[in-house]
Amino acid sequence: MTESASVQAPPPAIVLQGLGRRYGDVVALDGITLTVPSGTLLGVIGPSGAGKTTAVRILTGGLRATSGVARVLGEDPQRFRRRTRERIGYMPQLFSLYPDLTAGENVDFVASLFGMLFFRRRRRVRAVLELVDLWRERGRRASELSGGMQRRLELACALVHDPAVLFLDEPTAGLDPLLRRTIWTELHRLRDSGRTIVLTTQYVGEAEECDAVALISEGHLVALARPHDLRRSAMGGDMLEIETASLIDGGTLADLPLVRAVDQRSGRHLLVTMEEGGNALPAIIAAIEAAGGEVISSREYRPSFDDVFATLVSRHRAELGAAEEGPAGPASATVDDGAAA
Repeated sequence: MTESASVQAPPPAIVLQGLGRRYGDVVALDGITLTVPSGTLLGVIGPSGAGKTTAVRILTGGLRATSGVARVLGEDPQRFRRRTRERIGYMPQLFSLYPDLTAGENVDFVASLFGMLFFRRRRRVRAVLELVDLWRERGRRASELSGGMQRRLELACALVHDPAVLFLDEPTAGLDPLLRRTIWTELHRLRDSGRTIVLTTQYVGEAEECDAVALISEGHLVALARPHDLRRSAMGGDMLEIETASLIDGGTLADLPLVRAVDQRSGRHLLVTMEEGGNALPAIIAAIEAAGGEVISSREYRPSFDDVFATLVSRHRAELGAAEEGPAGPASATVDDGAAA
């Protein structure tokens, strides 16, 4: 057996199978199945009330599922061993630290709970407070900090013990753009060092920062894919924006084999959806020239994730409405192991 063959991929960090949670007659999560490989940065995106926070609370052991199976680091969150719990970091959506302790004391206290000795604890407290730009505020009571500062303090506490799996519920909410960029840089560094990160966000544009995106709507897993693949799924393929020198009829491209749709934006501007953009472009140019036109520019069109999100959620709601008489089975997905490349 070769050395490369003897090396096995690490087990997945998170596994959900048919996970469900009800609050009386209200279904918060409905049969979610997904697998997250170790070393992945997974963004969980969805509107308010979609079930994002419920899923995170189940995965951290704060809430019991009413159906299905959840495993984090191979264990049921309701039965975490102490050693396993110490490998998990959690930043809740609502402020939950000690208001009468200073910022530094809060982080130091959390570090001490994980058994960190004095000198290492002191170094880590300073490192994470500097990361979230609170080192100068370390002597202020948590209750005296602004809402944005409190969110940053929560994040520092979640990071101080350097966990293997990190759950962050709306970590960038209320932060200014510059600090949000700093936080994402640190999250990428943690991912690159092998950490697994699951974060929820309502900032749809942050999907670009993640290795993979799980889109949840009304308790259902609508999609799970890498950002690029999620965009292609929503729009039906790759998209090209084409400008011609003179008026052109987009209908002349509709019958090309690789073309799925043509949107005539104006007399000289076309938005073309194709199975594979690179393969279809020569045929598109040839068809335009055969019709007497001339292409003066062509470039990839990347719809915003707000558009992607809206398209996928609308499509899912339409499918739910159409399936009321015979609903399909629950969604199932696995994060592509190449997503964290």
